[in-house]
Amino acid sequence: MPFSIRPDRSFKSQFRKLARRQLRHAIDVLETRPEGTDHAIHEARKRLKRVRSLYRLVASAVPKFSARENIRLRGIARSLSSLRDAAALVETATYLHERARDSDEAEALGRIVTALSARRDRLIAARRDPEKVVSDTISALKRAIAALDDVSLKGGHRRHGRLLAHGWDTTVRKARKALAACEGHVSAEAFHTLRKRTQDYRAYHKLLNPLWPTAMNAKYEAASALVDMLGRINDLELLCELVETEHHHFENADDLAHLLYAIIFHQQQGRHDALDRAERIFGDDADDEAMRIEMLWIAFGG
Repeated sequence: MPFSIRPDRSFKSQFRKLARRQLRHAIDVLETRPEGTDHAIHEARKRLKRVRSLYRLVASAVPKFSARENIRLRGIARSLSSLRDAAALVETATYLHERARDSDEAEALGRIVTALSARRDRLIAARRDPEKVVSDTISALKRAIAALDDVSLKGGHRRHGRLLAHGWDTTVRKARKALAACEGHVSAEAFHTLRKRTQDYRAYHKLLNPLWPTAMNAKYEAASALVDMLGRINDLELLCELVETEHHHFENADDLAHLLYAIIFHQQQGRHDALDRAERIFGDDADDEAMRIEMLWIAFGG
């Protein structure tokens, strides 16, 4: 079952089935790990993000359920990220190394990648029982699936159209607010918030794709590119924080200087490009977008 909801079928049953299948996929990939643990964690977290976006979309109808399950799924995602964060920092440093502006910077960043790789390996070796983390995660995911038995989305087709429009409108407004905060002053938290709301916005274009496939696909691709940009900005911020808190990993002061210069350069460039793209994506009026969603839902489900 794709991550989409059709307007000509029962919204209530599709909602439950969709959430259950995403959560079960997360369990399956963590149990089998066909492409290794890192890839399995990445896939599981992707499914969790989709489900959390889905819950936020209907939050106005089931506020207690949405709040409770978002907290549960956020905790699950964080437990998995502890197994992935060190590797992500290596990938970020590798990204900078591959884009070095001269040979001196390339050599310095090459040594930084080596230092971060050694840190990652030490952290992996020091883990008490990574299998227990995965096992506990699977148990928590099963509880999240069971919790879907309690959710009740009342009303008929028109009411569900209004519900989707309200959730869509809320997300766009929050994204616009985060965008304004990013433009007002450089804030890592504001860019992180913009990324989270863009992830929701992207998920909704996939979820409601049957309403208008051509337009939804185009906006989905644009939002995906922005999510990637904002993700890179966030990764660079995390690498900068590591330099400040664990500078003992980097013995060569010149290498550290090259790293910081590279981070600042790519952050500034990335933020500028991300804001330009975000203005284009979230430039439409939130009320107009929400109205179109409601009208399409009612028209195609009648």
